[in-house]
Amino acid sequence: MLNSAKFKKAAGLIKKSENILVTTHTKPDGDACGCMAAMCYAIKTLRKKVTPVLPTELPDWYAFLFDKKPAVFGRDITAERLTGIDLIVLVDVNSYSQLPEIEKFLKQNQKPVLVIDHHRTTDGLGDVELVDVTAAAGGLIVLDFLKYAKWPITTKIAQALFVAIAADTGWFQFSNTDSRVYRSCAELIDAGAKPTRIYHTLYHNFSPQRFKLMAAMLSTLNLHFDNRYAEMHLLQRGFAQTGASYRDTENFIDECRRISTVEAAALFVELQDGRIKCSMRSTGRVDVRRIAEKFGGGGHKMAAGTHLPPPLETARQTIKTEIEKQLGK
Repeated sequence: MLNSAKFKKAAGLIKKSENILVTTHTKPDGDACGCMAAMCYAIKTLRKKVTPVLPTELPDWYAFLFDKKPAVFGRDITAERLTGIDLIVLVDVNSYSQLPEIEKFLKQNQKPVLVIDHHRTTDGLGDVELVDVTAAAGGLIVLDFLKYAKWPITTKIAQALFVAIAADTGWFQFSNTDSRVYRSCAELIDAGAKPTRIYHTLYHNFSPQRFKLMAAMLSTLNLHFDNRYAEMHLLQRGFAQTGASYRDTENFIDECRRISTVEAAALFVELQDGRIKCSMRSTGRVDVRRIAEKFGGGGHKMAAGTHLPPPLETARQTIKTEIEKQLGK
């Protein structure tokens, strides 16, 4: 847990700023989007200008969190148009590897940076950092911060933070779902979050294209080491054939974790530039963060990711070898 001195410094940064940019990591997930939306709404209540910017496209199923879709850096907005910014807030991220589109802007920026994050992987990007690696989601840190600052938790903020926490706990299925998670979510429900409505919006809204892409991925399932390691992959031709996009792959990796014997899982996605994006999950015995960091990525012990050079078969073998070391086969 963070101490009040850190929260005081963070609140001070926001109070003395008038034009604030809020952003997060590439391929934003529920925690990232929820934290972004909550911080933007909170800053607006202070009558300050806030500009939400994403490094990559917002997934359609998180659009309901925002009054207007955030701009995508480099496509909808450029560094030249951000000259009036006097504070940058990074949520759910603290490493350049997760900010490829915005990295140059950050390095050239002379304005203060506030980081709100719960990952161990860090480049220390903030002048003030609210980092709590014990938090199951960045949304928990944002909630604690807003409560410290005594800023109102509106219905929109409560909804956004509930999404953030629910997403990073697998809708309360993952082992990081502790009593802090449930207490915080109870507060958010009291503040106006509607869990049933949120669940339907997030998980009962697949487009036909996304569902077909998931089916294509499942057809590639391979099990290794007495069915303890599951791997799947998606190639560019799969996206072309189904009409789905890269952002449609969010949470796909969790599908194979329904298999009772699976202790570790990996999903390999061929990107347009040829690189292989590898997302990994673990039930606990395998430390996938350690594997990801070895290849320039990062994340958590039980959820991490990295990029690998092609070809796909080499990338698959690389990760399989690392998984084998930890499973002790």
